[in-house]
Amino acid sequence: MQIDISKEVNFIWDIADRLRGAYKSDKYKDVIIPMVILRRFECALSDTKSKVIEIFSNNKNTPTQLLCKSSGYDFYNTSKFDLKELLNDQNHIKANLLSYIDGFSDNVKEILENLEFSKQIEKMHNENCLYGIIQSFSTLDLDPKTVPNHKMGYIFEDLIRRFSENAQAGDHYTGRDIVKLMVDILIFNSDISSDNCVVSVLDQACGTGGMLSVANEAIKEQNPSANVYLYGQEINGESYAICKADMLIKGQSAKNIRKTDTLKSDEFPDEKFHFIIENPPFGVPWGGKKAKDGVEESIKEQSQNGSRYLSKLPAKNDSQLLFMLSALDKIRDDGKIAIIQNGSPLFSGDTLSGESQIRRYLLERDYIDSIIALPTELFYNTGIATYIWILCKQKSENRRGKVALIDASKEFIKLRKAMGNKRNELSKENIEKIFKLYADFEENELCKIFNNREFIYKEYTIKQPMQRSYTINDETIENAISQIVDINRLNELEDKIRNDEGLNKKERESIEKLRKAKNLADKVQIILTNHKSDKVFLSLDEFSNYAASFLDIKKENGKKDTTTINKIIKSLSKIDKNAQIQRDKDGIIYDDATKDSEIININASIDEYMKSEVLPHLPLAKAFDEGKIGAEIPFTRYFYKYQSPKSTDEIKLEFKNLEKEAIELESGLFDE
Repeated sequence: MQIDISKEVNFIWDIADRLRGAYKSDKYKDVIIPMVILRRFECALSDTKSKVIEIFSNNKNTPTQLLCKSSGYDFYNTSKFDLKELLNDQNHIKANLLSYIDGFSDNVKEILENLEFSKQIEKMHNENCLYGIIQSFSTLDLDPKTVPNHKMGYIFEDLIRRFSENAQAGDHYTGRDIVKLMVDILIFNSDISSDNCVVSVLDQACGTGGMLSVANEAIKEQNPSANVYLYGQEINGESYAICKADMLIKGQSAKNIRKTDTLKSDEFPDEKFHFIIENPPFGVPWGGKKAKDGVEESIKEQSQNGSRYLSKLPAKNDSQLLFMLSALDKIRDDGKIAIIQNGSPLFSGDTLSGESQIRRYLLERDYIDSIIALPTELFYNTGIATYIWILCKQKSENRRGKVALIDASKEFIKLRKAMGNKRNELSKENIEKIFKLYADFEENELCKIFNNREFIYKEYTIKQPMQRSYTINDETIENAISQIVDINRLNELEDKIRNDEGLNKKERESIEKLRKAKNLADKVQIILTNHKSDKVFLSLDEFSNYAASFLDIKKENGKKDTTTINKIIKSLSKIDKNAQIQRDKDGIIYDDATKDSEIININASIDEYMKSEVLPHLPLAKAFDEGKIGAEIPFTRYFYKYQSPKSTDEIKLEFKNLEKEAIELESGLFDE
């Protein structure tokens, strides 16, 4: 059931209006987020603050542990100030606010430092709105007794959602409807029922901690005695600060929330987790010029030493599969992972690419349990198709060696009002239906179950016999010259010399070779031009004998340059099915220029495939096995339903209706 947070959220957004003029609307969050956090901490500490101040006043060296014990939380404040008290001295409100903040324990101060709140205090002071903001927030009730943690989570969620339209590309705030589905799947058939059991949950891209919070609530609901430990890594300072603040209020160890780039470092090297839940950024580069400093080097190093990543890495423009590999490295053997990805990890990359080989690795080790296609337009700042990957290392017996593909793309309800790109959401009934599809693990219209090897394939190279005709004309002469010398590169280097630009050692060596090649090309061009004709040779032997009579090209040692002559002869040819099939002592010679590729399932017979799919069209083609094995998961292909095209009458009717609408619109414009 949705929690009613309208009172608190509307109150906060009324406060935001006080920033108008001093701040642009997209910068309101720089004040609103830290003030909400500050007020939440203040309300939480209100009952015990006088006791903490008394203890601290008696002994300024009181241990942190004792002050925390007295406050009832893993944080405290020793200042005499609170927001209401600050209002009593308007002339010194900035200095007193900074003094108040300095009275917090270090973990709270670090949160506010990550939000760069001191800069906003200075700005609000200079813009004469600091007093009004403090006055407004001093009356906001965020006491945990009246606004419990789960309700506060919804408030944070709404604030972040409203700011998410300005989120960086690739960052996608995950609504609680999606997270609820993921958590239900994670804890299905998991052993978390014993008294006081210990359960650890990790989110490697934890953002503001929403996924961790929902996981915590679901586990505690199923087993109130469970000891749940939440861990997170987050690179964005603002999101990290919100998450850490939320964890402190929940009584979680704030030390388990780390501000770092997950791809560069594993902040919990000695930990393995029961559950991992995350929505890493889509399409964010890990390498190349767009990557953050040191990321590419760190990932390559980890790949080489085998710490988290495979030797085959995905394309540098997308880090999603790296998060997946990292999650597998951090999960317990009996744990489970739920991770959101866009469509790219399903099929991107060619056979020997890093993406393909990572998929192959996951399938061959039986790590992929299920992949669930979600509806589009579920996220606030993207409408693209997304998928939940469920991964684990120890599947139940009935799931071993199998992968379930679940099409939940039509399971949603429309929002009454769009919120950014989010126009759809998952209702309770939608979540229950999708969960049932996962839990039942039965074949039906929306759930297809396959053997792992269904998605592993072998790529064969198909070539046709060498059949070429030979002639000497302007076109083939130009081709022959281009095969001998790269005239554009030579001109480029010559220009550098003419412009007094120095050549490096490699360029000096290159220009000497190119000049020699140019001399040879000039000689060949004269020879071939003198022998131009319309005659077409359909036999290599016949043309070679003919060309040998005038292609007198020798090496520096005076011997005949057979390699260059053969290269020139081939450049004077083109594929011609009327030509003679070329052979050598081993039989038919196959032409690399006709090379094509065919992809077939790893279990299929290439001979049978050739008979049915290739040879009827290319009777003399041959398949070559080059040992290329890859994997892809063409999800949508398995759920494709043929729809017959609209009839001509239907199309005509649509055009007539559109024409009628256009006329009505035009008429309305002129009437005005």
